Amino acid sequence: MKRVRLQRWGGQLVPARSGAVVRCSAATATATPTPTATAKAAPRQPFFASSLHRRYASSAAAVPNPVDDLSAEPPRPPLPSPPPQRAAGSAKLAALHARLSLSNKIPLETLARALVVPSADVNASFNNSNLAFLGSTFINYHVLEYLAVKWPRLPMTILYEALRAYAGKESLHQIARRWGVEAAAAPGEEVDPGLLQWKPEASGLQTRWGYVRAEAAHAQQFKARRGISSRVVMDDEFGDTLQAPKTGPEATKYYQDEAYCSFVQAVVGSIYTHCGREATRDFIQSHILSRQIDLSSMFQFQLPTRELAMLCAREGFSSPIARLESETGRLSRTPVFVVGIYSGQEKLGEGSGPNLNIARWKASMNALKAWYMYTPGNKVRVPSDMFEEGAKPWKAPHIDIGEII
Repeated sequence: MKRVRLQRWGGQLVPARSGAVVRCSAATATATPTPTATAKAAPRQPFFASSLHRRYASSAAAVPNPVDDLSAEPPRPPLPSPPPQRAAGSAKLAALHARLSLSNKIPLETLARALVVPSADVNASFNNSNLAFLGSTFINYHVLEYLAVKWPRLPMTILYEALRAYAGKESLHQIARRWGVEAAAAPGEEVDPGLLQWKPEASGLQTRWGYVRAEAAHAQQFKARRGISSRVVMDDEFGDTLQAPKTGPEATKYYQDEAYCSFVQAVVGSIYTHCGREATRDFIQSHILSRQIDLSSMFQFQLPTRELAMLCAREGFSSPIARLESETGRLSRTPVFVVGIYSGQEKLGEGSGPNLNIARWKASMNALKAWYMYTPGNKVRVPSDMFEEGAKPWKAPHIDIGEII
């Protein structure tokens, strides 16, 4: 028996099937069925004929028509940020929402909007400019009332630096890093909504408090001096002037801190928008005010002995007197002197150094720090406590006269 090759067998089968299709289609075209026959069974089109017809139709539809191309709309340009509809399918966004223990009232679309910086998308309806501006006001308010009540004698310059340490761009940047926020290489429509989207450039939107000074154009030439009162009235929340957009190698670091900072502020603004004031305050206390900051390292005195003498004169104390408490190795290579500062019979401070002058300066600085860092305790009441239901009557905290110099 001779073996039939598959190539010949397949070649004979396809013409036979195609001939059967042609005959069947011709018979169907020439026949005139009766109404009863049509009602009983409608003529079925063979599979090969229907598949060929579909393929020809699809091929014909794929051929471009020059008339249709002229009337067709131009392709849509890519969006600068992911559309809000993609937020529900982002695993990174859901993980960030759960990591921050946010309420179910805050949708993923709002959290995705908080990750879009105005430099990536200038449309205020899709970036976090409004949420960040709202969140920054709440962060600065709660931090300032905490500092003013717990350390009522802090000088204004130290108060500004303490506020920067808690709520500045660099601090909020570190908080966002600890939250596990990752930045996209470049913003765009195809980026995962769970990534921070920003560009190292200015957005052009005013998202900070402050006023531009009249002498700002000549500030570099004349270097006008800015007093504390002027910084309080004219400058931003940290006592800094509004600056022009950054350029050069420092611009990337500056705008990176600003992008991460705006995300943290936008999260606080989202919590206030969806959950209210109490949830916002608890979130700020848990993530911002819970950080430990050494305020004593921020002090820097030029003439501590003079300032301490002026403080004692203002408060009606006796003039400060330095007394040698103890010493060791006066004639050795490394002597140590311990000096105490007394006002009458009360000891104000103590310091040690390699000679008597340095020990006296350190003792004066420690006495000034003890005065400025007076605190009524850790469990102090702040003005926002009065918003709670059933709050006790308000008792005014200690209000100091002010700094010496």
